[in-house]
Amino acid sequence: MSSRIKHLLTRIDALKQKLDASRPLLNETILQAIDIEYTYNSNRIEGNTLTLRETDLVINKGLTIGGKSMREHLEAVNHYEAVAFIKELVTTGDILNEKIIKDIHSLVLRGIDRENAGKYRGVPVSISGSRHEPPQPWQVPKLMEDLNFWIQEEAKNLHPVIFAAEIHERIATIHPFIDGNGRTARLLMNLVLLQNGYTIASISGDTESRLAYYNALEKCNLNQDKTDFVALITGYVYDSMGKLVRKLG
Repeated sequence: MSSRIKHLLTRIDALKQKLDASRPLLNETILQAIDIEYTYNSNRIEGNTLTLRETDLVINKGLTIGGKSMREHLEAVNHYEAVAFIKELVTTGDILNEKIIKDIHSLVLRGIDRENAGKYRGVPVSISGSRHEPPQPWQVPKLMEDLNFWIQEEAKNLHPVIFAAEIHERIATIHPFIDGNGRTARLLMNLVLLQNGYTIASISGDTESRLAYYNALEKCNLNQDKTDFVALITGYVYDSMGKLVRKLG
């Protein structure tokens, strides 16, 4: 682990102490704003063109935005409901497993691809703009089973932020679904963060940030070097924690 990552983790845990002390100040308005912004950014990374304001109107007012596709509307509503689902899992104390992974993916693709929602892919896929070739479909069930075992073994051995980043990277690398892998990976990452008392980490969806995110994932896949990706995710967790602590005063 690099010294930068260690330094960030120390600062994150200091922020967590401040956040824990400030939790009585957290209200539904603040939490909803975080969820909307996260939904907007996560969908923007995948090419959704709804603005932050439009995302809010679609989710909270049920409005249809002219010139935007039905898929984009469904992506906003589905993602927001998936965020509500992972928050429910936090309150019930459910342990992350394969069923939860499939349930989250099912929400992401609900009404968009009924045939493949919540199901591992049965065909080879390629990632546009990437040299990484995801595993063949016949390998996916075993890889996901192995991931499930890894989760149970490492949940208490790794720092929660590192654990969350690892799950994110492993899902993205296996690419177990035909579509919706990125959103699912980020939701799983944030499920782990929330379960351990951190706030949602929203990866920026602007062009420069998206490129840095994809490049870090590519380095994991091609060079087996996760340092840049873990550092990037740790930085986003730090930024998100700091932003919330400042908002609470």
